[in-house]
Amino acid sequence: MSTLNVNTINAATSGQGVAVDVKNPRSFRNLIINGAMNVAQRGTSGSGAYGYYSVDRWYNFNNGLNENPTIAQADVASSTSPYNLGFRKSLKVTNGNQTGGAGAADQTFISTTLEAQEIANCGWNYTSTSSYITLSFWVKASVAQTYYGYLKAPDGSNYIYPYSFALSANTWTKITKSIPGNANLQFDNNANAGLEVGIYLFLGTDLTASSGSSDTWAAYSSGTTRTLDQTSTWYTTNDATFEITGVQLEVGSYATDFEHRSYGDELARCQRYFQIQAGDSDAYIEAGKGQGTASVDAGHSLAVPLRASPSVTLGSNRVFRHDGYSDSTATPTVLQWNDKSPMSSVIAFNLSGHSSITSNYVCGWCPKAANLKLDSEL
Repeated sequence: MSTLNVNTINAATSGQGVAVDVKNPRSFRNLIINGAMNVAQRGTSGSGAYGYYSVDRWYNFNNGLNENPTIAQADVASSTSPYNLGFRKSLKVTNGNQTGGAGAADQTFISTTLEAQEIANCGWNYTSTSSYITLSFWVKASVAQTYYGYLKAPDGSNYIYPYSFALSANTWTKITKSIPGNANLQFDNNANAGLEVGIYLFLGTDLTASSGSSDTWAAYSSGTTRTLDQTSTWYTTNDATFEITGVQLEVGSYATDFEHRSYGDELARCQRYFQIQAGDSDAYIEAGKGQGTASVDAGHSLAVPLRASPSVTLGSNRVFRHDGYSDSTATPTVLQWNDKSPMSSVIAFNLSGHSSITSNYVCGWCPKAANLKLDSEL
């Protein structure tokens, strides 16, 4: 859809029932969290078969690769178009060396997933073909070719909307895509995965087709065709790069200027899904209570309430008794999680593997020589 260079858009275009002031669009319109790529709690760079490696809320999946790509938070160069619009960080993918070439089962993509309730309550009439949601982003690649993006809705019938975009080499380009609703779409009013927004950096022919159409919703399954056949040049170029920033998803048939949010606000949004507590200091002591002689039930204050019961990563922890302390390398387990827990700013752990604990005695605990990581990603 071409850019609309007007100050106001009629209700028939906006679908909102009143004239819309493009220069002063509504706040909180961007459904994407960390679209400016400013938050990277896990670190600035990482790599693996699949997972979250750097920029918060952005996932990378790889299958069949000879060498997995590196996912990093990168700096946006000054004097570029995104920089001039206030973007300072990007998510950068650096390809590995795919010595085996482009295999039929190979795939690599990046994505971010929104909760179903965020789509159910956003105001998009997603079962109507005359109601739109619009995706926009800035993107740059070292290889000129056609790339494919997608939206995927796993609730109900599980549908996917693929689309393509062409890039010149090493040139920042703004992509805007307006996507209509479909009668088969379903978004449950819960905190589970609702809408996946991603980009395929490469899909092998097991998951593509030589003919067909893009820009339409279609049924999705694990072995279904996802896009038309993809150019493999980027994928077979060692150390090829792909950068993206300024990702915005908003209700309506046109893209507004990116909604820049403060770092603190974006960090808090990210911490609903992942948060980290520094270790290696006795200053981070929190309260606990002895359970038998070898374990402690202990509380931990959350930065913000978590989306769901988290997976816990902690290399070691220390319990302070009335007569000394005890160290353990056992990973804490979540003591309790119920329907009220996602509203709570405190979580309870059981810390096992300790010694000389006195049951029911108050004690203290803290992470030791490692960071406490709580992962509640979709």
